[in-house]
Amino acid sequence: MALKDKIAFGVALPHRSPEPIDMEAVRRVAQRAEALGFRDLWVTENTLDHVFCFDPVVVLTYAAAVTTKIRLGASVVVLPVHNPIHVGHQWASLDYASGGRAILGVGLGRDHHYEQFQTPTEGRVRRFREGVELIKLLWTEPRVDYSGRIFRLADGTMAPKPVQKPHPLDGLRRVEQRLVRPIRADVARGVGEGGARSGGLSDLETRLSVRGRAAGGRPRGTAPLVHGRLSQSRRDRRVWHPRHAGAGPGTT
Repeated sequence: MALKDKIAFGVALPHRSPEPIDMEAVRRVAQRAEALGFRDLWVTENTLDHVFCFDPVVVLTYAAAVTTKIRLGASVVVLPVHNPIHVGHQWASLDYASGGRAILGVGLGRDHHYEQFQTPTEGRVRRFREGVELIKLLWTEPRVDYSGRIFRLADGTMAPKPVQKPHPLDGLRRVEQRLVRPIRADVARGVGEGGARSGGLSDLETRLSVRGRAAGGRPRGTAPLVHGRLSQSRRDRRVWHPRHAGAGPGTT
């Protein structure tokens, strides 16, 4: 039985590193993760950073072009520092271009995000809620009239619409419900810290299969995020080590 038939995993796509990331490494990881049966590829948003970091939509669009089935997620986009109309169009376009595989994670972020983007922290929850409401309306309605405390839109239209129904944010809700469940410490250590050592990709698939069976009682269809290395080469290990690849869901 294949790994994907036992337990669903998501994996971080190489997107953040102390050194420039080779696009060939991104392609190989995306395609190999799909071949191994991983459900999702994940990136974080780190616009102003002390290391090399791709824009999430750009690198996920590239990943979409070199894969056919694996889903493509960002965890998370700090929504209050963005215009939700722009975010909505970006992610609707990614979902359309990828055939309905986008997962948009949104969050409030941290204080430094607001300083960097010169956005007041006051009212950020209101900005977040209105932003989510406006994005959903633009994704699902032919014309949108919206009047909030912060955002207003009269007779707004947006195309393309997302392919998946009802929209990529709904996919996020389901995935987050799975990701926030505790993962057994032995499973997290074995997969997260070990990476693919001497056995390479085949060894990683075997160990993930064993670790999945060790996590007894997990509901079918759950999708814990896995950080590890998917190649034996020195270059790929440097880029793909969890310290370099981003800290996973919730990191910004």
